[in-house]
Amino acid sequence: MKSPLSEISHDAPASLVVFFVAVPLCLGIALASGAPLFSGLIAGIVGGIVVGSISASPLGVSGPAAGLAVIVFGAVQTLGFSAFLVAVVLSGVIQIALGAAKAGVIAYFFPSSVIKGMLAGIGIIIIMKQIPHAFGHDSDPEGDLAFMQPDGETTLSALGATLGDLEPSAMFVSAAALLILLLWEGGFPRRLPILRSLPGPLVAVAFGICFQAVASMLAPSMALESSHLVTVPVATQWSDFGRMLTFPDWAQLANPTIYLTAATLAAVASLETLLCVDATDKLDPQRRVTPANRELVAQGCGNIVSGLIGGLPITQVIVRSSANIQSGGRTKLTAILHGVLLLVAVVVLPTVLNLVPLAVLASILFVVGYKLAKPSLFKDMYERGANQFAPFIVTIVGIVLTDLLIGIGLGMAVAMFLILSRNYMNSHFLHISESDFPTGRHVVSMRLAEEVTFMNKGAIIRSLAELPNGVHVRIDSSSSFHVDQDVLEAISEFEDSSLARDITVERIERPPETVPGVTLEARYRR
Repeated sequence: MKSPLSEISHDAPASLVVFFVAVPLCLGIALASGAPLFSGLIAGIVGGIVVGSISASPLGVSGPAAGLAVIVFGAVQTLGFSAFLVAVVLSGVIQIALGAAKAGVIAYFFPSSVIKGMLAGIGIIIIMKQIPHAFGHDSDPEGDLAFMQPDGETTLSALGATLGDLEPSAMFVSAAALLILLLWEGGFPRRLPILRSLPGPLVAVAFGICFQAVASMLAPSMALESSHLVTVPVATQWSDFGRMLTFPDWAQLANPTIYLTAATLAAVASLETLLCVDATDKLDPQRRVTPANRELVAQGCGNIVSGLIGGLPITQVIVRSSANIQSGGRTKLTAILHGVLLLVAVVVLPTVLNLVPLAVLASILFVVGYKLAKPSLFKDMYERGANQFAPFIVTIVGIVLTDLLIGIGLGMAVAMFLILSRNYMNSHFLHISESDFPTGRHVVSMRLAEEVTFMNKGAIIRSLAELPNGVHVRIDSSSSFHVDQDVLEAISEFEDSSLARDITVERIERPPETVPGVTLEARYRR
């Protein structure tokens, strides 16, 4: 068995990248949720250390989720934050119960076209959301991944507002950081041995910090204002940490709204986690499979701890998970280390973190978003045909123009419609023989599928109604394991009306010994 530290040479650099991606997301999602900023960092720390330790996901990273921001915002406004924390704890208990009940199987019912659409849609959103930050328009939080925001703005209106709020220094920093990332992606470090062990995103972040520090000392007019930098709460003494924490108001257990909120959080967080697990496993170069039920238990434990100490609800999140994969992470040690780094940064290095320009993080996320939504992916899905491309593209459009769960729901609806359409059309095979029946009639063979349900009734009735008069119809269900009663009644009704159309009907059914407890017979009727 491999040592937990066997891949640390890959996991440690990846954890730094995930850490730098997680900091603004934790803060931004807290801001978008109407919660204290520190609650987002708490959720990130717990998601890394607690969930990472319990989970068996090798590459998944957990933390506060943008997909829950609207639900959290409404609950906080209605209940108050202390009462809301009670709902977070209870949602964790529900998730543990779901894991124990083996509810993780739900994840296997989502088609790959929808999962790929979810990844590509998130990639496009990441790019669109980071464009304003790359140009210095930082009025919207990083965590606002939905199209419509609580402040009334949309993704597109934020892009328009960017044109009237350009910051030259932010534009320079983002362009330089993006150039560094592209050089690293192109293999530039291989030419210089000293750079081979340094990940591009870490170099880009270091450049941003150096730019801000040097500009602040030598050219203050070029330095970025605090609104363009990461903002981490700074504690000057140990007692400040206690004041940053908020604890649940257990007196609210008598409030029935708490339980409705807890059930909603548990359902949505579990669904987002399971979808992310499936998507992350698909991105895993080693194609490992995460135990879904254990993941639900891990998320439940994380939400209990997060709620107890004032954190936001937690899910496994695709942005940080994909950043982990793209940065070369190999094991779950990456997630744990990123949580440790968040904790250390909050305690020891808040002033250093507050020098990181948001424009640098925007450039890092540009690359992450592009890798999730490469043009080659769209080409590949298009070449697979409408049955794959339609749910894929509908999921993307739905996610970009609404939010994550609605987009996935729309994609699933299209996928189910196509499945039902194929099921409707594939209930039977119809063939008109060129040879004549001994009576001089043409033979029409109808072979039923292995599974024939009530949804196939319409197609079978239509095919039988369109047959020409005077033929011999052979209805073969010998290969069918199940024929719905509605279909059997429709065939019987056709038999009853066949005399009027001068049609003879032959039924070839499954032998009795293959269907225990049922007596079947082959019939020939004129």
